[in-house]
Amino acid sequence: MKPLMRVSTADVAGLTFALRRALGGGPAVWPTAAEAPGFVTPAEAPAEVGDDIALVVETSGSTDAPKRVLLSAAALRASAEATAAALSGPGQWLLALPTHYIAGAQVLVRSIVAGTEPVVLDGDGFDPVAFAEASARLDRLRPRYTSLVPVQLARLVEAARTDPRVAEALHRFDRILLGGQAAAPSLIVAADALGARITRTYGSSETAGGCVYDGRALDGVRVRIADGVVELSGPMLADGYLDDPERTAAAFPTDADGTRWYRTGDRGALAHDGTLRITGRADDVIISGGVKVQLGEVERAIRKMPGFAEAVVVRMPDPEWGERAAVVAPRTDAAAASAALATLAAATDAAGLMPAARPVRLEVVDRMPLLASGKPDRRALEARVLGGGTA
Repeated sequence: MKPLMRVSTADVAGLTFALRRALGGGPAVWPTAAEAPGFVTPAEAPAEVGDDIALVVETSGSTDAPKRVLLSAAALRASAEATAAALSGPGQWLLALPTHYIAGAQVLVRSIVAGTEPVVLDGDGFDPVAFAEASARLDRLRPRYTSLVPVQLARLVEAARTDPRVAEALHRFDRILLGGQAAAPSLIVAADALGARITRTYGSSETAGGCVYDGRALDGVRVRIADGVVELSGPMLADGYLDDPERTAAAFPTDADGTRWYRTGDRGALAHDGTLRITGRADDVIISGGVKVQLGEVERAIRKMPGFAEAVVVRMPDPEWGERAAVVAPRTDAAAASAALATLAAATDAAGLMPAARPVRLEVVDRMPLLASGKPDRRALEARVLGGGTA
């Protein structure tokens, strides 16, 4: 066993130093951000983890309890090396994502493995002009990379239409990794027209980040579909979840030949050439702005409001965020007819959910459609929200 250290994500230099030590066998690192309200971290964390563990990443799970993913130094290095092999070799990275997410942490790991110094996008929020200025500080003699989520790329594309500095920045990168959620095809087309070299990635904290690029598995990665659900295997798989053997066993099944897999919870299909296509979630999790949002958690928060005891929360597509939450409530609930979206957002904030969980639409219906079991017909409600059906 070895020590597990909390390191603030506000100190990127300190976090990079701690990660470098962890990759070399030193104490494991748990990046934490006090400003992330959805990440409920206990005051008392385990003092030690296994000798192989280098990084603990906290992520939302399929229940109210967060998952704390255990990643070994070998898994992180395997991911970084496979990424370099899939791109133009080792290079310099621009950090534009929070480092308590695996995508942000991996920018630091890839930089450490490549022996380069990352350029850090400073400031609160994501500003296209600041991004352009930061990208200009990258070394022109090395391949230049960054990792983004679709909402960030969308803002860059929009800004590039009127600001040549942003347009030049998009064209400056040898490769932009885009992950966290499915990107609208129109966004990829618009970015391509600006000269941006986009690679869409698929993966999660449990796979040390993206391990399928543009539908193709990275070196050493295997993909299969089991009962309609995507499963991944390879040297970058996590060891499991911190202090959660039951969820570890459920998420990481092992074949008779000893091969470990990660059961993603995403539904997908493999084409004849082996290309992976994701068709949706197997549960009620949406990806909004690169953040996982459990619709059940949003619904529980909304139902605590007076007059919303029968409210149902469903997903709806969003051109910028990918998906957002929408609330459907019966007209008999007097509060439902007059409530403002700001009130609903306040309810999710009060429940400690992240901003991505805030509902963006309220639909009031005369009656709630029900299944034979008496449960709300969520498909019918989603159709109502999309304008493709009645409820």
